[in-house]
Amino acid sequence: MAKINTQHSYPGMHRLSVRTTDEDIERIENGYVRTHSLGEDASPELQRVISVEGRHVPEAQASSFAGRGAMARLSRFVLSVRSWATRHLHHEDQRPDSFLERIRGPELVEVSSRQSNIRSFLAVRERPGAVSSHWPLARFNVNSSNNTNEDKKEEKKEVKEEKKEEKKEEKKEEKKEEKKDDKKDDKKDDKKKEEKKKEIFVIDPSSNLYYNWLTVIAAPVFYNWCMLVCRACFDELQADHIKLWLFLDYGSDIVYVLDMFVRFRTGFLEQGLLVKDEKKLRDHYTQTTQFKLDVLSLVPTDLAYLKVGLNYPELRFNRLLRISRLFEFFDRTETRTNYPNMFRIGNLVLYILIIIHWNACIYFAISKVIGFGTDTWVYPNVSIPEYGRLSRKYIYSLYWSTLTLTTIGETPPPVKDEEYLFVVIDFLVGVLIFATIVGNVGSMISNMNASRAEFQAKVDSIKQYMHFRKVTKDLEARVIKWFDYLWTNKKTVDEKEVLKNLPDKLKAEIAINVHLDTLKKVRIFQDCEAGLLIELVLKLKPTVFSPGDYICKKGDIGREMYIIKEGKLAVFVVLSDGSYFCEISILNIKGSKSGNRRTANIRSIGYSDLFCLSKDDLMEALTEYPDAKKALEEKGRQILMKDNLIDEEAAKAGADPKDLEEKIERLEAALDTLQTRFARLMAEYTSSQQKVKQRLARVETRVKKYGSGTLSVGEGEQEKPEEKKE
Repeated sequence: MAKINTQHSYPGMHRLSVRTTDEDIERIENGYVRTHSLGEDASPELQRVISVEGRHVPEAQASSFAGRGAMARLSRFVLSVRSWATRHLHHEDQRPDSFLERIRGPELVEVSSRQSNIRSFLAVRERPGAVSSHWPLARFNVNSSNNTNEDKKEEKKEVKEEKKEEKKEEKKEEKKEEKKDDKKDDKKDDKKKEEKKKEIFVIDPSSNLYYNWLTVIAAPVFYNWCMLVCRACFDELQADHIKLWLFLDYGSDIVYVLDMFVRFRTGFLEQGLLVKDEKKLRDHYTQTTQFKLDVLSLVPTDLAYLKVGLNYPELRFNRLLRISRLFEFFDRTETRTNYPNMFRIGNLVLYILIIIHWNACIYFAISKVIGFGTDTWVYPNVSIPEYGRLSRKYIYSLYWSTLTLTTIGETPPPVKDEEYLFVVIDFLVGVLIFATIVGNVGSMISNMNASRAEFQAKVDSIKQYMHFRKVTKDLEARVIKWFDYLWTNKKTVDEKEVLKNLPDKLKAEIAINVHLDTLKKVRIFQDCEAGLLIELVLKLKPTVFSPGDYICKKGDIGREMYIIKEGKLAVFVVLSDGSYFCEISILNIKGSKSGNRRTANIRSIGYSDLFCLSKDDLMEALTEYPDAKKALEEKGRQILMKDNLIDEEAAKAGADPKDLEEKIERLEAALDTLQTRFARLMAEYTSSQQKVKQRLARVETRVKKYGSGTLSVGEGEQEKPEEKKE
């Protein structure tokens, strides 16, 4: 039998070296080498059988055995299928190595398995006794497909596990975030609670409570300023009423202590808001100079009573440092009172009396130090019964102080040097202080009479005008009576002048408070919007009519309506307070038989106070409220229909031709003004254009002249007259 050479029957099979590199692995994975050894899928037993067969068969017969031994090839195939089946079942039962997947990841596991398979394939191919398979490509595809399926399943499981773990981690993170949010909310709640706790009771400086407390604290301050110096100078006053003074002194000390607590709780404005934080209030008060003075005023200097006795009230002079509270009380009262000028005058008189009082006490104390009756300047000898009484001592000293400070009258001349010095100081104080006080009193009195003087000046000017124009005596008397009525009833106030310094919001509130109820009485305005009523309230003008004056006459063009505040008016019936009239004539209702003219004579019976609303002001306000305008016109139309004063055909006809004519006239006037402005602008434009052209022509001539070099004398002479002409 002929021998078959298997080396030539499988030309596609190439021998590979045992040493494998990364390039060989990549080439096999990419399909460049598609062969696969039997040793990768076969079990070790199968490989052992094949190797034994190779050993026992001689080399000469090995090739023939491979070629003609069909049974051998069939046995190898059966063994390979059996080993593949057992391996496949083994892989299905085997669990994936989660530890390797966690460390390497699924891709690294797949690559490592492929590399190990390829290397085992290459090792089997290089064995000397190894027999090459006839179906290496099929085996490799089957194994690779099985490996890929297993890898896909493992990847799916890993993805599912990763998703589960991610969900668990997300839930844990959400729980942590919720806990953090809860903690934050708890912290916020705690902060809010702390803030609420910090918001303590605070006194608003502009409130009535604070003003009432100023009234309370002003009393002990005034008591100390009046009585301490008096008790220190007049011994009888201190000794005869010692219990009363102790009660008043320590009662005032208690009020002083309470005042410090009030100051710690007195708010102040920061960026327009009342501060209610305890620390800020405390810092704000303690950083002021007044805090130091308040502390000094409460120093217990009267503890020295225990050593020197109770007849030394001058030890309590530090209580006088609270004088700022008295000044603050006076300032607050001045802004709150309805009679500020009278209060200022009384306040100045009080200052004068206190200065005289202190000067009298000091005079008596100096007389006591020098000696009573030692000379003519000091107080007389108290041993004389007439001058020994307490009342005479104080009144005599007060009289001397008044004469000295006011520099009125004669006083006994001083004798000793210290007496001269005291009198000089008194004169200086009297000149400076009383000159200031008297000047302020004079300005206050003049301010009090300023309105009267201004009003009288107006009356005098009108009297002079009527005398110059030779007005009848009856009319002159009516004018003077009208002015007298205005002055006696306090109706001379110009509301616009008084309210001009207020912001618009406060002006509107005052006008609403004064006039809104009156405006609501008008039928056509009863159901109007609040915004429109506010606009109209600001446009009401008060007017006063004297007895017998005609407010309007029949046939007059209605340009305003009137609302009666006070007084009586006669039409066909008597109109009283709260009535109104002429409201229809200012609405321009289409189809009105009377048009915009008055339909009756209205006369004032006595002095009447009216509010006037002009037609222009009403229309200006209605431009922003078109719905209200329609409603007002409808109400006016209904009123006219009740009185049978409307022409329904004219009302339905459309626009009033008179109104159209007025609009056309306005448009023509506006067009004329535009034409004149346009003509003026065109004239300015043409003149400026001519000037520009002339300048350009001059520039061109100069360029021609100097651009071509020096010109000849003849050319220069020819161009000079041209420039002169230009």
